[in-house]
Order: sequence, then structure tokens, then C-alpha cells
Amino acid sequence: MGQQSVGQQGEQGQEGLARFPSLAGKRVFVTGGGSGIGAAIVEAFARQDAQVAFVDIARDCSLALSEKIAAAGSPRPLFRECDIRDIPAFQRTMRELADESGDFDVLVNNAGNDQRHKPEEVTLDFWNNVIAINQRPMFFAAQAVIDGMKRRGGGSIVNLGSTSWHIANGGYPVYTTAKAAVSGLTRGLARDLGPYNIRVNTVTPGWVMTERQLSMWVDAEGEKLIDQSQCLKGRLMPEHVARMVLFLASDDAAMCTAQEYIVDGGWA
Repeated sequence: MGQQSVGQQGEQGQEGLARFPSLAGKRVFVTGGGSGIGAAIVEAFARQDAQVAFVDIARDCSLALSEKIAAAGSPRPLFRECDIRDIPAFQRTMRELADESGDFDVLVNNAGNDQRHKPEEVTLDFWNNVIAINQRPMFFAAQAVIDGMKRRGGGSIVNLGSTSWHIANGGYPVYTTAKAAVSGLTRGLARDLGPYNIRVNTVTPGWVMTERQLSMWVDAEGEKLIDQSQCLKGRLMPEHVARMVLFLASDDAAMCTAQEYIVDGGWA
């Protein structure tokens, strides 16, 4: 399946999908919302008439996404350029956005970077940088929304994991370390925050056909591996992951917490 047909598959079936009335007017914060899975999440919430705020380091595509969503008649997302590795600046940006839109009902910790690397080549600086992108911001984003969610009477935190460590992928061991830790963070926070009606879950994507994956790693061998490994023979698109995130953010998932929901076509 080439890139064109994959893209066409992602465009199909958008109409007639579930609407969650409980999401209308909800205030949602998404990290890494400018492209890929994050952009699909931002757009999906906006289609539910939620008020979305998001951060990304990629300014141009993020501004274009906000324009696209507004032009389609959905609420325009609030975007701020932010490097989530700078935790003080990151939390300050979250406070500013909350001051502008109101306390957040939903946090989606999506931002990540799966840069390939060999164990023998990992330096301390490289290790720290991978953790600073893929692991550390999740906790501090959650920390930043707790008080607001308490004031709101509850909330939903969704952390994005990865099947890479489930299926023992090689080629990026620091990344798999960071992503394996997501499950521990989710379960620990779910216990601590449950008394305040704050739910915490992990959504774990498989090999999603984002522009980054298609341009860098999905070659003929990759296509063959997908066909061999997934139970479902279609291609996993960002929208498929976004739909699970919507459900977990909605009141329909009122008693779902401390869980991992894998969206991978049946690979892991």
C-alpha cells in the first residue's frame, strides 16, 4: 500500500462517527499537537466542539492546523510555540493558556520523538534529551493541571504510550525505556488522583502511518512486516488513535482509569 492509498484511507469514514456530548465545551490541552497523531487529536476534539489548546515546537504547521480547523467551522484551537524540555517555561505556558481558556478538563500527553539509535552510541546527553522529550514532560504536565481539575470536580489525563517495548523492538532503547515508563506513571497517578475524580489512562498506538513514519521508515519491508504482524490488514492512521483518546476523555469512560488501551490493529 503506497502513501497515496494510505492517505486516502485516513480520509475515509470521518462522517457519521460517534459524537460525545460531554466533550462539547470541554477545555483540552494537548502536547505536540501540530502534526501526526497530535494534530489528529487536536482536530478530533475540535470537531466535538471542545476548546483545545496545544503546544508544539513546529510553528508553521501548528498555525496552519489552527486555520484549517477554524475554516471548517470548529472552535479555533489556541496554539503556543513551546519546547517541552524546558519544564519551567512549559508549565508557565500551560498556566497562561489556562488563564485564557479556563482550567483544563482534559490533558493529552502526546508529544514524543522516536529517533533511532544504537545502544553503543548513546551518550549521557543523548539519554537526557530523549527522556526530556518522551518522559519528563508527562509528569509535569499532569502536575500543572491537578489543581484546576480539582476545581472542576474531576478530569481525564491520557498519556500516549508505544507498542515498541511490548513487541521488543530494537533500534531505539532509550525511547522504549521512556515509553515503558508511561504505564507506571499512569497507574501511579490514577491511584493518587482517583479520589478527586481525575481519571488517568494510557493509549498505546502501534505503527501509525504519520507523514514522519512514511517519509523515514515505512518502506517495502515495513509494509510487509505490517501485513504479517497486524491481525487487521488495513493501515493504522492517526485518526484511529484520536478516536480512542476521545472516548477516554468523555463521560462515557467515567469508570475507566489506570488502564492501557492498545490501538495497533492487533499486532502486540
